[in-house]
Amino acid sequence: MANQEIFIGRQPILDRKHQLFAYELLFRSGGQKNEAHVQDDLGATANVINHAFAELGVEQALGPYKGFINCDASLLLSDIVEILPTDKIVLEVLETVEVTPQIVERCIELKARGFTIALDDFVNYEEKWKPLLDLIEIVKVDLMPLSREQLATVTTTLKRWPTLTLLAEKVDSREQADYCHMLGYGLFQGYYFARPVIIAGKKLGHSQLALVRLLGLVMEDAETNALEGVFKHEPGLAMNLMRLTNSVATGARTHVTSLRHAITVLGRRQLQRWLQLLLYTNPAGNEQVVSPLLQLAATRGRFLELLAGKLKPGAREFEDHAFMTGIMSLIPTLMGAPLEEILKGIQLSGEVHEALASKTGQLGTMLHLCEALEAGDGATCHTLTGQLPGADHLMVNACLTQALTWASNIGRENS
Repeated sequence: MANQEIFIGRQPILDRKHQLFAYELLFRSGGQKNEAHVQDDLGATANVINHAFAELGVEQALGPYKGFINCDASLLLSDIVEILPTDKIVLEVLETVEVTPQIVERCIELKARGFTIALDDFVNYEEKWKPLLDLIEIVKVDLMPLSREQLATVTTTLKRWPTLTLLAEKVDSREQADYCHMLGYGLFQGYYFARPVIIAGKKLGHSQLALVRLLGLVMEDAETNALEGVFKHEPGLAMNLMRLTNSVATGARTHVTSLRHAITVLGRRQLQRWLQLLLYTNPAGNEQVVSPLLQLAATRGRFLELLAGKLKPGAREFEDHAFMTGIMSLIPTLMGAPLEEILKGIQLSGEVHEALASKTGQLGTMLHLCEALEAGDGATCHTLTGQLPGADHLMVNACLTQALTWASNIGRENS
């Protein structure tokens, strides 16, 4: 059991403004079924938790966000759960847990220790749930089996507990998201957000068009004068460039006072990355709110770059192409336009284009693996990892954790 292959996935949980609130951490085995067999054995579960939090540093990777973890009865009643950070973890009581006096007492104790308690996969009120509903903070309502009328009925019933936060899970469409928002749900989770499509159809603003143009110039190794000229026509972007360059995050130790100096200090490689990330933020700089799309794009880019470094040590160009593949994989979602149309002004390498267009080649396999991790699809992760010579689940999890940490730090740097 100790050597069982486990992949760590995560799925975003958003608030009513569609901003990141938390991640659900998904521990998935690499077997044929997309499920976490570790929950069938307490010892294996202990290994997974220890591996994730003590060795991989998932707590740090969560950044300012909480992590939701599924708990069966054996995990709830064990001492294992007590090693988890109470301020970072939400314990999800699975719907299969029998609500006994012992379970209720244990939940009261865990809540007193500082844990947030949630009830998972709620679909219908029964009297047996009342003792839990009287003490927990979050109820995750499973939309999949419920009609609109049934959902409205369940929601009305749950509102008898006014302190409860209602979380709509398995949200697969905009219609579902809008309906749950109207019903008063405070949190949202599902493939509709995680794939993601929440910004699909958004038209590019003037500054975003300038970002694409700047990105093309950087990749073509244009003269600094040409880059400076574009920045001078975009005051918001120029301010953002100066702010980023003067921040500790850039590694610059010199106070930057001009656009030309900023471009030189950053260097072309760093400048290219910030331009890629800025596509997912407000270029004018007047709202420094980190969007779920930025977090996902940043995580993808960094994960692929780290994995590339492990697979081909010292191949810096391959790492750069991997980062580009991850970041650019979400550009069609951001802009609501076909990839080919968006990238007309950007010269992509053949392997990056191949990966984005058809998920073929080594970069394509790596991108597909990244998406499988986002979906918590352990079986697909196992298959794809096997197609990457030299990779294993430990390497993949370590790269993902580092990428999550990096993406979370971007959020703090931009605040």
